[in-house]
Amino acid sequence: MEFGALNLGFKLIMRRLIISVLILVVILFGLSALVNKFSDINLPKSEVQPEKVKIVKEESVAVDVVKRVGPSVVTVVESSQRSFGFGSFDVPDTEERNIGSGFIISENGLIVTNKHVVSDKEATYQIVTSDDKKYSVQRIFRDPLNDIAILKVNFSDNPGTRLKSVELGDSSKLEVGQFVIAIGTALGKFRNTVTTGVVSGLGRGITAGSEFEGFVERLDNVIQISAAVNPGNSGGPLVNSAGQVIGVNTAIARGGQNIGFALPINTVKEAVSNFNEHGEIVRPYLGVVYRIVTRDVALLNEVPQGALVQEVIEGSGADKVGVRQGDIITTVEGKKIEEINDLADTIKDKKVGDRLTLVIWRDGKTQEVRATLSSAPNN
Repeated sequence: MEFGALNLGFKLIMRRLIISVLILVVILFGLSALVNKFSDINLPKSEVQPEKVKIVKEESVAVDVVKRVGPSVVTVVESSQRSFGFGSFDVPDTEERNIGSGFIISENGLIVTNKHVVSDKEATYQIVTSDDKKYSVQRIFRDPLNDIAILKVNFSDNPGTRLKSVELGDSSKLEVGQFVIAIGTALGKFRNTVTTGVVSGLGRGITAGSEFEGFVERLDNVIQISAAVNPGNSGGPLVNSAGQVIGVNTAIARGGQNIGFALPINTVKEAVSNFNEHGEIVRPYLGVVYRIVTRDVALLNEVPQGALVQEVIEGSGADKVGVRQGDIITTVEGKKIEEINDLADTIKDKKVGDRLTLVIWRDGKTQEVRATLSSAPNN
């Protein structure tokens, strides 16, 4: 009887043990399947530092872009004549200096740079490619409206060679914070210098020149960037992470750090399209050099506010209707002239051959004239 009870208790213990083992096997099998399921999901690993991944990505992007665009970036060299005096004789000599940058937009020899880089019409220019080949600039087409110039190089300097052109992007799609790369000849010495940064702002307006010196060029809708832009970088490309040129490095803010400006590439594309259509850059042109008479200056001198004419270009539309030096243009197309770009903005919206209505103040009297806009000289 005792043996039978003992045998029954042993069987119960074994049954419970087997059931426990089976339950454990089921649990382990379920956990294994669960682990396998989640192992297929790419979860971030704690040992990987996001900062390091970001740095490696930016480095590789910059390296790839420079390899792609760098061969299309050129240095602009200015050659000017100077004389050394020896007694009663003057010995002419040619001085060459690197003054800016540019980039190739077509394999047949068209280069884009800033107009102010090639502003000296008495000088001659060359471009030097990244592989140290030199080409003489055959013709220069300056955009009278923007700080843009198109250079045509002479292939006879290096027969049989082909230039590598860049890819132009779309500056209308830029966003603040976007990664950008600037390439150019920094300080006129260091070719293909590369700096990186971001788009700091869009739609900025800057003034090139000095209204006190009678010369002002208003540049609107420019790109503000944090990439370092130094003298000599002017005219070089601003590039996005896809290797597309989205701007032309143009200016720096004096007294500021990491504040540079670039012309949007869409402005350049419009100028290039204009050039391809006409064989030159055609812009409407009134033919006056002026400075703005502000409200305070007008009150102080008892004259009207407007554009004080400092020079009238011979043969221009303004010259033909009798506009003179010292006249003050007070209104254009019925709009009062109060700001530096009021007159220029009205003209740029017109076409060559259009007539412009001006009200002119001279010696206490006003008169209305209608000037025909001609094509602005760009060479």
